[in-house]
Amino acid sequence: LLAVLLALVFRQFVLQAFRIPSQSMEQTLLKGDFLFVTKFLYGAPVPFTDWRLPKGRAPHRGDIIVYKSPSDGRDFIKRCVAVAGDTLEVRGKDLYVNGARPAEPYAQHGDPRLYPPSPAGREPFGPHRRDFFGPYVVPAGNIFMMGDNRDNSADSRFWGPLPVGNIKGKAMFIYFSIDTDRGLIPPRIRLRRFGKLIH
Repeated sequence: LLAVLLALVFRQFVLQAFRIPSQSMEQTLLKGDFLFVTKFLYGAPVPFTDWRLPKGRAPHRGDIIVYKSPSDGRDFIKRCVAVAGDTLEVRGKDLYVNGARPAEPYAQHGDPRLYPPSPAGREPFGPHRRDFFGPYVVPAGNIFMMGDNRDNSADSRFWGPLPVGNIKGKAMFIYFSIDTDRGLIPPRIRLRRFGKLIH
């Protein structure tokens, strides 16, 4: 019983395992990657309350974060590209934060199509905002999330900013990886990804 209790406390407040279910973070994270997420860095939530433990620091631009979806409560993982007070804009698939293009060697664009800007007056978020978005000021208490696979990611461009209260933790490293998409029997284990730090 003590071992079970310690394991539950460790999972709730320190470290939790997470599996990558989609292609939205390629090539940084692949579908079938299993990783550990640190929960104490941003202040782990206390169950059945609105409280959080003291945090080590706030989320930074570039952090890869696991969060609870504001719409359905499921866990997802994306990259924080802007924090509260930042002015964000996407122009022809290129991201600008506070008027400058950040270095993003991890960003992928696999779809050659360019969706035109939405007509003025339309809702600020939605699928028509993939390639042209903003300018938009991230409100207090929120961050803006985007997948590294920019043309195949349902992120803040579609559903809005992420409240910091929905953050579950920061991705740390991959401990296991398996390729199940090629129909291989048995599935291929990606040994080279074991122990890979996530950044």
